Amino acid sequence: MASVEAAAEHERILREIESTDTNCIGPTLRSVYDGQAHGFFMDKLEGRIRNHDREIEKMCNHHFQGFVDSITELLKVRAEAQKLKSQVTDTNSRLQDDGKEILTTMEELTQCRVQQRNIASTVEKLSRCLPVLQMYSKLQEQMKAKRYYPALRTLEHLEQRCLPQAGEYRFCAIMAENIPRLRVHIRDVSMSDLKDFLESIRKHSDKIGETAMKQAQDQDQRSLNSAGLQQRAGSGRRVRKVSPSTELDGQSSSPLSEQDSGILDVEDEEEDDEEEEVPGAQELVDFSPVYRCLHIYTVLGARDTFESYYRKQRRKQARLVLQPHSNMHETLEGYRRYFNQIVGFFVVEDHVLHTTQGLVNRAYVEELWEMALSKSIAALRTHSSYCTDPDLVLDLKNLIVLFADTLQGYGFTVNQLFDMLLEMRDQYGEILLKKWTVSFRQILDQDNYSPIPVGTPEEYHSIVSQFPFQDPELDKTPFPKKLPFSEFVPKVYCQLKEFIYACLKFSEDLHLSSTEIDEMIRKSTNLLLTRTLSNCLQYAIKKKNVGLAELVQVIINTTHLEQSCHYLEEFISNITNVLPDNMNATKLYGTSTFKDARHAAEEEIYTKLNNKIDQFLQLADYDWMATQAGGEASDYLSDLIAFLCSTFAVFTHLPGKAIEHGTLPGKVAQTACMSACKHLSTSLLQLLLEADVRQVSMGALQQFNVDVRECERFARAGPVPGFQGDTLLLAFIDLRQLLDLFTQWDWSTYLADYGRPTCKYLRVNPHTALALLEKMKDTSRKNNMFSQFRKNERDKQKLIDTVVKQLRNLIASNQS
Repeated sequence: MASVEAAAEHERILREIESTDTNCIGPTLRSVYDGQAHGFFMDKLEGRIRNHDREIEKMCNHHFQGFVDSITELLKVRAEAQKLKSQVTDTNSRLQDDGKEILTTMEELTQCRVQQRNIASTVEKLSRCLPVLQMYSKLQEQMKAKRYYPALRTLEHLEQRCLPQAGEYRFCAIMAENIPRLRVHIRDVSMSDLKDFLESIRKHSDKIGETAMKQAQDQDQRSLNSAGLQQRAGSGRRVRKVSPSTELDGQSSSPLSEQDSGILDVEDEEEDDEEEEVPGAQELVDFSPVYRCLHIYTVLGARDTFESYYRKQRRKQARLVLQPHSNMHETLEGYRRYFNQIVGFFVVEDHVLHTTQGLVNRAYVEELWEMALSKSIAALRTHSSYCTDPDLVLDLKNLIVLFADTLQGYGFTVNQLFDMLLEMRDQYGEILLKKWTVSFRQILDQDNYSPIPVGTPEEYHSIVSQFPFQDPELDKTPFPKKLPFSEFVPKVYCQLKEFIYACLKFSEDLHLSSTEIDEMIRKSTNLLLTRTLSNCLQYAIKKKNVGLAELVQVIINTTHLEQSCHYLEEFISNITNVLPDNMNATKLYGTSTFKDARHAAEEEIYTKLNNKIDQFLQLADYDWMATQAGGEASDYLSDLIAFLCSTFAVFTHLPGKAIEHGTLPGKVAQTACMSACKHLSTSLLQLLLEADVRQVSMGALQQFNVDVRECERFARAGPVPGFQGDTLLLAFIDLRQLLDLFTQWDWSTYLADYGRPTCKYLRVNPHTALALLEKMKDTSRKNNMFSQFRKNERDKQKLIDTVVKQLRNLIASNQS
């Protein structure tokens, strides 16, 4: 059973080997080698091979005889084929020789018939081509004569009628090919003409703008001179609007040469005859190149292309026009050229807008104007910021107003320009403030700070006409006489009025109400008073070389300027036509400005006096170990008292009217005297308590007491009138009580009554007393000033130690 299965399996493997590609029999053979009947399979395989060999041999034996027969027949045919080939070759040679003469005759006949047909056809075609040639010749003449619009019509007739009738010929094809080129040539020539026009108006836009602005200025002047003239638009202000149909029809009949530049040669004839009317902007510009090019592009069906190109080029020119020169801010002419170019640009655009049908529209022009407005305002802000000359800023403002009025006459909105002028008003105010700072400083530096002497009534009235001064008492005194103030008072007052006039000039033509102008002038004047003039007065007061007499004169001057402030209020109201009692009107801050300056002068007087006192005190040379006093006041103090007496004489010997008008010099003298005495008292006490002074003898205290008594004598003598009783002596009360306590050695009273309102030494501070007492004791125990004295001196040293302890206990108890 097993052998039958193995035989069947071998049979299957053999069939698989016979029917399978040799590349895939590997697994099949592997299954044979994996089995146990390998030898049996090999026998089966050899038997199968022998069977196939026998079949192949049978098949070959079966077909061999037929193959041999075929080869035999083929060899017989070869000889017959060679014979046939030889016959065919001979026949062909004879046929070729016989047909050569016939072919030649046929070719000659064919050629003759072709020529006859061509001649007939040529005559027929030429009769139809002559109109084409004639039309093309006409086209060439028109092109040569630069009559491009008739040339376009000829091209259209040639293309649509003549060439289709003529047929397809090379010259027609060439003409047909040239027709687009001719159209392109005509388009390019007209475009070149337009480019020349654009270049010309770019170069001459400043002339166009200058003419338009001059027309606007003349129109404004006529409007001011003639109250009945209501309309601002006219032949001098607005360009003449030409009908687009008129322009185009005229161009169609007789188109201008492409050599027209676009700008007519117009001379400034107004220089010869001022009354002759200024030529209008449209009279300076020949717009025919624009109309011609627009018409040609319309015929060519490329109007959109032309409109796009024109707008693109004009937009580029607008950017160039709006680009200011780097040095534009240096002169007014630089600004004028800049504005002229912008006005010239928009005058041309406005004329094109109203004389063409859709080449530019209102939206496009408005867009250009918005761009021009933003860029020009930015340029003006930048360049005007460099300007430091108020006259140039004022001229620039007038130029901007004329620029705005001119363009407003052409329908452009200019509100932003006037808003920018309001910004420039603040800049103009700052420039004025800087200029007036220089003027005020020059006035203050050149002033002699002395009352103005007046020798004649003419001189008096000349000064009174400049400054509002009234004094009935002074009017009664005979000449020569002196005004209480110095020269800088009328000069400063005149400068204030000049500043107000300068502010008023800028506010003109800004479309502002009287109230707004009044408000602007008052704010600017307040800045001049509170910042510029105040700083200049502070500068004059703080100068090192200013003496006390000059400071007193400054006080008198500022008093008179303060009193003149209401005259300035009236002056502003008169020039602005705004009532001074208007509730919304800004008040001038002149009163506070001059009060602050006067207070600063007073403080400077006090400071200078105190500094001078400090200089004298630096000369003090006390012998702090002296055994007894000298009996007379120290030299430095005597000199100081003499200086104070002469100084206060300056106050007390001022002219009576000056004190009356100023009202303050008397108080200033009293305050200065009290301040000087207090500062002297404080400085003497500090001198006594200096850390460098380590020991103080009783003799030194007695000499110090003599100097203080000299100060009290000076205070009691009343160097400045107006003090009640011994008010001035109160400046030295602290120092007096301290010296009395030490010279009288009245410690028991001080310690017993300390803290009571009725204490005899109420002004003596225990810390001060302790510090001075410490300087009177020998802390080193080596060089004790009492150690070599008698027994009572040693007892006194012990007493000092006792008092020191008591003072320390007193201080400690008060602190707790």
